[in-house]
Order: sequence, then structure tokens, then C-alpha cells
Amino acid sequence: VQLVESGGGLVTPGGSLRLSCAASGFSLDGYTIGWFRQVAGKEREGVSCYSARDGTTFYDDSMKGRFTVSRDQEKNTVYLELNSLKPEDTAVYYCAASARIRCYWRVAATSWNTYTYTGTQGTEVIVSS
Repeated sequence: VQLVESGGGLVTPGGSLRLSCAASGFSLDGYTIGWFRQVAGKEREGVSCYSARDGTTFYDDSMKGRFTVSRDQEKNTVYLELNSLKPEDTAVYYCAASARIRCYWRVAATSWNTYTYTGTQGTEVIVSS
């Protein structure tokens, strides 16, 4: 079982990136997928939550309207599209999956340690001019 993040890079303010979270060893059907990000020296924070059961999505207030989650069922991959990027979006982004958590369980859905499967490599996003 594995979750692998990719798609990060260096982008100028206002730019866009699409991050991928590819799952292997299990199907994302029926899972809740969380995206998180972490800046060195700070706690990992929840960015978004996506339910593969019904397509429900939640976003942190600071990302609403800028970030969008989508899923390719055939590729067993969830995407996080980042638009209108700001320097404060610079971080390493991670994904995680759980069959138990629901996105509307806001505390659990934004807590990294409550997820069953977690990405280990992350993908780095640097927003800089």
C-alpha cells in the first residue's frame, strides 16, 4: 500500500501547479483523501479533504477559491490544483487516505495522525519571484 505525491516545483506568485496523489495497493473508492502541507519547523496543516464516496470537498478558508481537488478513478489518483499561488503557500505537500474519516468530521479530517495511509515523500511547492 502506497501513496505517492508528485507535481510540485518552483512557481512565481500568481502561478499554478497540479499536485498528484497516486495510490497503489488499494483502491481509493470509498476513501476520504486529505491534503496537508508543512513548512519546516511548523506543524503539518490540513489543506483540503475529498470524499471519494460522494465527491464532497472541504478546503481550509485560506485556500477556498484557489485550490481544487479532483480525482481520476481510472488512474486511482487524486489531484490538488493550486491556483493564484502566494509565497505563503510554499511548503511540502502530502496526501493521506482513510476509509473511516468523513470530511465533515473537521477535527479528524484535518489531523494527519488520524489517517490510515499517509504519503511519505511529499512534493515541494516553492512560490517565489
